[in-house]
Amino acid sequence: MNIHTFSRIATLTSAGALLAGCATVQNPDPRDPWEGFNRNVYTFNDTVDRAVFRPVAEAYTFITPTPVRSCVSNVFSNLGDVWGAANFFLQGRGLDGINTMGRFLFNSTMGIGGCIDVASKTGAGKMPNDFGVTLGVWGFKQGPYLVLPIFGSSSVRDGVGLVGDVVANPLSLTHIENVRWRNSLLGLRLVDTRAQLLEASKTVDRVAIDPYSFVRDAYLQRRAAQVNGRDGASNLPDYSIDGDDDAPAMPAVNPNAPAATNLNQPIKSR
Repeated sequence: MNIHTFSRIATLTSAGALLAGCATVQNPDPRDPWEGFNRNVYTFNDTVDRAVFRPVAEAYTFITPTPVRSCVSNVFSNLGDVWGAANFFLQGRGLDGINTMGRFLFNSTMGIGGCIDVASKTGAGKMPNDFGVTLGVWGFKQGPYLVLPIFGSSSVRDGVGLVGDVVANPLSLTHIENVRWRNSLLGLRLVDTRAQLLEASKTVDRVAIDPYSFVRDAYLQRRAAQVNGRDGASNLPDYSIDGDDDAPAMPAVNPNAPAATNLNQPIKSR
């Protein structure tokens, strides 16, 4: 799937959700005033995920040896540390920024271009970060919870942050000029991110009475911890698809969303 096809799907999904998703929810969560719309988008994402993205991710996991999958995930995660460090500096968290940049340099050299996460093995764990967190640290309110077509869990603030992650991140895959390479890497990142969330999806299916509420609460809890700079932020559930990493994500994202919250942000599911 190339980037233009992906964009068309996202646009059509948005239109369909707007047409179908305005059911009124009695006594909605104050953090989620658009729950009727969000639940419809969530259902659509889950349907597409079960039909397309989850089977592809399961096939990828079955066919690809674990060391190869680990290498692919680590390389994407390592590249994401550069943008994560930049955001720590923007947030005034200089020590975390230095540590994150140190992770990148250490893994890029001793870890063979990031293929091996040597830093984590030595106790320097990953600290997911993105521009949505930066906006929160700067004082911007989270705004209503929002489920994005394809990308999954987000909020008004994190949706704006996602645009910043794509546009401002110099290592964003979307900046690659060679169309074939760009689309191939975006596709690989998408499949890798979804594969990392397979176990999380099974957990939600198994234990959650209301998967939508479970995913929403976990996402909002994690994002609040990241903005507040609590030490345990990186250990909270990551259902955004940042991976990515950060971040809400399908993407980003939401274990029932087809992709992680952010294709330009690594997930640790991230």
